[in-house]
Amino acid sequence: QVQLVESGGGLVQPGGSLRLNCAASGSTFTINTMGWYRQAPGKQRELVGTITSGGTTNYGDFAKGRFTASRDNAKNTVYLQMNNLKPDDTAVYYCYYWHPIPPTPYWGQGTQVTVSS
Repeated sequence: QVQLVESGGGLVQPGGSLRLNCAASGSTFTINTMGWYRQAPGKQRELVGTITSGGTTNYGDFAKGRFTASRDNAKNTVYLQMNNLKPDDTAVYYCYYWHPIPPTPYWGQGTQVTVSS
């Protein structure tokens, strides 16, 4: 089992920035993918951005140019820097961990991000 602890959500004004953090513990594996998905009320969960242990990133179209995923492999921690936030970015953001052996996704409990003036 892998446990994920998220932090960094909150209320921010349009145009502002936030950084989300997620630390993994438990049965982690050196080779993995970590990242973030989000879900707004009435909508499906969607990809925000992921990053492999080798540093390869993948982003949802809305995140490109505004959001940056990074990680500290020694700390099993992934970060999401969100800039120029918009009201449409309001959602619950979930940390994601892909364990390769056996192939298993893990999810954090979610952290609320609200973008409002």
